[in-house]
Amino acid sequence: MPDCCAVIPVYEHGATAGRVVEALRRAGLAVILVDDGSGRASAEALDALARSGDGVRLLRHPRNRGKGAAVQTGLAAAAALGHSHALQVDADGQHALADIPRFLAESRAHPEAVVCGRPVFGADAPRARLYGRRLTNFWVSVNTWSTDVPDAMCGFRVYPLAATVPLIERSRLGSRMDFDIEVLVRLHWLGVPMRWLPTAIAYPEGGRSHFRMRRDNALITRAHTLLFFGMLARAPLLAARKLGFPRSRDKAA
Repeated sequence: MPDCCAVIPVYEHGATAGRVVEALRRAGLAVILVDDGSGRASAEALDALARSGDGVRLLRHPRNRGKGAAVQTGLAAAAALGHSHALQVDADGQHALADIPRFLAESRAHPEAVVCGRPVFGADAPRARLYGRRLTNFWVSVNTWSTDVPDAMCGFRVYPLAATVPLIERSRLGSRMDFDIEVLVRLHWLGVPMRWLPTAIAYPEGGRSHFRMRRDNALITRAHTLLFFGMLARAPLLAARKLGFPRSRDKAA
């Protein structure tokens, strides 16, 4: 039976993180908060959450390193604590917390798989973000030779740590918004199966996004470029999979 915990990267979302932690604790999950260099107000709110009871652990980056770096810190800590799986969820309230039991049930049924959120957007979704997402998903399909990854940017996932943490340890994965894309493509190259669950994504009025259009788009473009050249090196393996040969794992992902 998988032993799953939750990992929440947090940067200046002290006001909303409490509701996310509460939903995860109701689902029976231990929670690892990773404060990615938040200011005083958010840091104090996270300190209070960590003191509120058993099952909440707080890790802290002394300076902001990026969402991807915070997730990697949390996943490594989860593995070190003996967990087999970790549910990644954002601290800002965008994710449908009512779907947590569905993600956990899917992970229990398919413990070797990454369970990924396939986002369902409402009218509040910014158009520029949707167009950028379509471009990313196009390049992901090119770099995986497949349509196996219908969305590479949703950070609502359950990771099998036995596959994910060694990948993090031997690869220089992106440390900001590029992480979610790169880790999924590289797990696909490794032959890790993926399961997809539709889930609503909200953009609450007054919500605080840390997506920086120029910086993060540049990092995402760089990630796609590096993955493209990585794909070229793996073309024979990807072609073999496409032709139906056994799904061997690429240990160099």
